[in-house]
Amino acid sequence: MLKNKKFQFALFTILLVLLIDQILKIYIKTNFKIGDEVQFFNWFHLHFIENKGMAFGLELAGVWGKLLLSVFRIIASACIFYFFIYKSIKNNLHTGFIICMSAIFAGAVGNILDSIYFGLIFSESTPFQLATLFPKNGGYAPFLQGKVVDMLYFPLWEGYLPHWIPFMGGKYFAFFDAIFNIADSAITCGVIAILLFQKYFFTNLQQEPQIENETETVE
Repeated sequence: MLKNKKFQFALFTILLVLLIDQILKIYIKTNFKIGDEVQFFNWFHLHFIENKGMAFGLELAGVWGKLLLSVFRIIASACIFYFFIYKSIKNNLHTGFIICMSAIFAGAVGNILDSIYFGLIFSESTPFQLATLFPKNGGYAPFLQGKVVDMLYFPLWEGYLPHWIPFMGGKYFAFFDAIFNIADSAITCGVIAILLFQKYFFTNLQQEPQIENETETVE
């Protein structure tokens, strides 16, 4: 398996995404207070927030809700690796599809790692003080209770919409105002790439049954 080129591509993708994701998160966590922002361009900011649960700030209430979410993520990631990476490599599926699934897997694992160990090695981030790495009194949360670090903010356009637009006319609108991280980006890009190139990735799979049917007809 280690000498398989498809496996090597998958491993490289996973390690690259995880490395960039975790380095940036640790840098933000130790150099930004909650709400701190650095603007590189009008359309690209680093803005530090922490996500207690799922995407868009959604969360499951209480300690058990967070624990359930973390366990679900771990199980889902294990399924992605086995069914969509290991099986795809074994069945010699398209390298592009394997790379996309590896990016999705790495993104899921990247956010799981925040939950697993960020609460153990960092003090609490607040709007008034930086987090400390390996604080004397221990971290801010137990195992699987850490918060996910988000920082990428792309306000491509913001302003008041024209009055002629139904329902939203005249209201202030920002596109887009979501704040996310490298792991989220890997998941999103992987899913979009699969949707865009699915015919290219799965052409051979669609042709195989037709060949079998033709052979049966001849016999």
